Amino acid sequence: MMGRKSFGSDNHAGAHPAVLQAILDANAGDAVAYGADELTLRTAAALRTAFGADGEAFFVLNGSGANILGLSVLLRRHEAVICAESAHINTDECGSAERLLGTKLLTVPAPDGKLSAEGIAAWLDVRGNDHLAQPGVVAVTQSTEFGTCYTLAELRKIADFCRANQLRVYLDGARLANAAAFLDCSLADIAECADVLSFGGTKNGAIGAEALIVMRPNLVDDVQYLRKQQTQLASKMRFVAAQFSGLLDGELWRAGASHANAMARRLADGVRSVPGISVVHPVQANGVFAQLPPRYIETLRRDWFFHTWDEKASIVRWMTAFDTSPDDVDAFLADIRSAAAS
Repeated sequence: MMGRKSFGSDNHAGAHPAVLQAILDANAGDAVAYGADELTLRTAAALRTAFGADGEAFFVLNGSGANILGLSVLLRRHEAVICAESAHINTDECGSAERLLGTKLLTVPAPDGKLSAEGIAAWLDVRGNDHLAQPGVVAVTQSTEFGTCYTLAELRKIADFCRANQLRVYLDGARLANAAAFLDCSLADIAECADVLSFGGTKNGAIGAEALIVMRPNLVDDVQYLRKQQTQLASKMRFVAAQFSGLLDGELWRAGASHANAMARRLADGVRSVPGISVVHPVQANGVFAQLPPRYIETLRRDWFFHTWDEKASIVRWMTAFDTSPDDVDAFLADIRSAAAS
C-alpha cells in the first residue's frame, strides 16, 4: 500500500463505500447467473434510461474489454477505426484491437486529444480502394487521454459528419462521468452523439465494473454472443451490476467525478505560480499535465507517486480521484513548492 495519496491514477483509489455497500446488499441468498438476475436486469434498465438508449446496456469487467466489445459491434471485417494518435485503443491496449478484431487503426494527430471532422475526413480518400482497409468506425474518447473534454457542440459536429459519411461512432467513456460533470450535462446529452459507448465505473469508485451502452436496437442482437466470446461475461453478474446500482443512486457517479475534477483544478491552480512549472493542457476533467524540471520530478518522487507522461519533454501527469481530499492536494502542493525552492 502507498503511504501517501497517489496522484498516479484514479485507478489507484479504493472503492467508494456506497459501492461496497451495494455489493454487500447484493450478497443475499442465491441468484441466477450470467445476468439473468433481477438486480442486473433492473440496473441495465436504469442505465438505458439515464443514457436515453433505445438499445441495451451490457456489463463488462474492464475498460479495454468494453472497447473491444463496442468496436466489434460496429465493425465489418474489412473495416478500420479512425482514432486520435493518443487514443487508449492505440497506445495502451497491447494491440488488442488489431489482434482480437483484425482491424486497422487509422490515427489522426490530435495535440489536445480531440478529433475533428476535418481530421476524420483526411482518411476518407482511401474509400473505394480495395488495397486499403476501409474506414468504418470513428472512436472518440470523452474525456480524452489529456484530460480535455469535447463540448457537446464538438461531439454533435463529429456525429453529424459521421452520419453523413456512413461512419459509426464509438465513444470510449472510461472517464465519461468526469466529462459530464465538467460540461454539467446529462449522460444522454453525450450519448446521443454515439452509436455505442462505454461508461466507466472502475475509475470512479467501482471495482472492475464497466458498462457498454448500445444506443440503437438494430445493433443489439449480436452483443451477448460477442461478450461471451470475448470473455467479458461474468457468471456472478449481480456483483458487477450492483456497483452501477450504487453509482446511479442519487447520481453518485456525478458527485465523485465532480469532486475529482475540483481537486484537479485545485492542484492546477496551486502550481501555476510555482517557478519552472507550466500546465500544458486545459484542466477540464481530473488530470493535470504539467511540465517541470527533471530535478523537481526526482525530488517529488521520493514521497509521491505519479507518472511521467513524456520523458523527453519532462511532462508529468497528476490524476485525482473521488477520494482525493483538499488536504492531499495541499500537502502535495507544499512539497512541489519546496522542491522548486530548493
